[in-house]
Amino acid sequence: QVHLGESGGGLVQRGGSLKLSCVVSGGAFADYAMAWFRQAPGKEREREFVASINFSGNGKHYGDAVKGRFTISRHDVLTTVYLHMDRLPPEDTARYSCASRSYSVDPTPDAYDYWGQGTQVTVSS
Repeated sequence: QVHLGESGGGLVQRGGSLKLSCVVSGGAFADYAMAWFRQAPGKEREREFVASINFSGNGKHYGDAVKGRFTISRHDVLTTVYLHMDRLPPEDTARYSCASRSYSVDPTPDAYDYWGQGTQVTVSS
């Protein structure tokens, strides 16, 4: 059974930074492409693509809203994927979830096999 557990969310002021972590257990992490999605308040049915990283770590993609501000990375020994978020505006307030699938990345939520419960990020103005 593959389990994904996110942490690192919280309340931050406009312009601040946060680093999210997602620990994966029970699967072959080195074979997984990983991604972060988010659900904004009032749009809980929509999973917006935030960032993805392929299984080797040399392929990274970002959603237009976060390019230049967010950085995705992975640590295979720790079976963890990170999302470093800088210069946060209130519009980044959302529940952030990590997801995994085999090998290649995809910006579509339905392409992912396993999901975490998410961690809440709130950016105050």
